[in-house]
Formats: sequence, C-alpha cells, structure tokens
Amino acid sequence: MLVLNAYFSPVSVTTARRAIVLLFGGAARALDETGETHDFSRWCHLPVDSAHDVIPTVSGAFRIPRVLHLTRYDRVPHAIVRLTRKNVMLRDEHTCQYCVRTLPARELNLDHVLPRSRGGADSWDNLVTSCRRCNLEKGRRTPEEAGMRLLRRPQKPRWTTTAQILLAEREPFSEWAPFLKAG
Repeated sequence: MLVLNAYFSPVSVTTARRAIVLLFGGAARALDETGETHDFSRWCHLPVDSAHDVIPTVSGAFRIPRVLHLTRYDRVPHAIVRLTRKNVMLRDEHTCQYCVRTLPARELNLDHVLPRSRGGADSWDNLVTSCRRCNLEKGRRTPEEAGMRLLRRPQKPRWTTTAQILLAEREPFSEWAPFLKAG
C-alpha cells in the first residue's frame, strides 16, 4: 500500500496489515479510486467487487486500501539508497559499463573498478555493472591496465522517494499514479 504524508507526497510502501493498523488507529485515512478520503468506519462500509483486494472477516469482506494518507505526518522523507546488486544494476540500467550491451540481470556481474585484491572497496564509486565476458577480460586489473574504458564514472545515485518506489514495485496500482507522477 502506498503511504502519503500530510501533503499527499509519497513516503513509503507498506504491508496490508500495517495499512489496516494505521487506518484503524486513526493515524491515516484511506483513499478510494476517486481520491476521496475515508476513516476506518466509513471504509468498512464501502462496496467490494472483484477488482479489490479483500480480507475475509466474520461480517463479510474487508476491502484493503491501496493508498493511505497519514493525517499528522508532514515530513518529506530523505531517500536512502542502499548499496545492493539490484540498485547498482538499476543505476547502470542493466548495461555493461565496458561494452555497452544491455542484458538481463542474470547475465550480468558486478565489477570492482579497482579490484578488491588491490584494496578496492564495495562502494557506489567502485562498483559497476559488467557482462561476464568483460568481467573475465578485465580480471584483476584496473580498466586502464586492461585497455578498457568505462561508459561513465560510477557514483551514488540521487533517487527521490518516488523514484525508489517506482523502481522497487514491478506493477504499481493504478490508484498510485497521480501521487507518483506528482512526486
């Protein structure tokens, strides 16, 4: 579920369980597909159809909200981009930084520009995406020593919270679109 701050800016994505707790506790209001906000008691009485995700309850089905608006949280989050294999490949757009071929993630490696055997660190400015062939060709040398040229100098990405949500979610719900476009 997409969580919005008091200014309707994306903050994070949370689980259905957490969304229901926030809604029930009054910390958030649910938004329906028209953008109208509902507190817990009004949300419980909304009609449910096959397009909605539901939780079965004793009194019927409870519709799971897809967008939550936090009523009191007004901070704009600072996007923290973790150094992971997936994020390095997203930064490099799944493109080998040596031969410029775009490949599926399973056919790509992470390469240390300055090899670890020579003191290279696991950091944003020392890791790049490479295909297997280029990684083997470079070996334990620097790109200059191997006669290879980097497509671009690696650096930490500057993603917004919205960009991180879009990158992490394979298929965001249609109800998220107005908020993610604005962010």
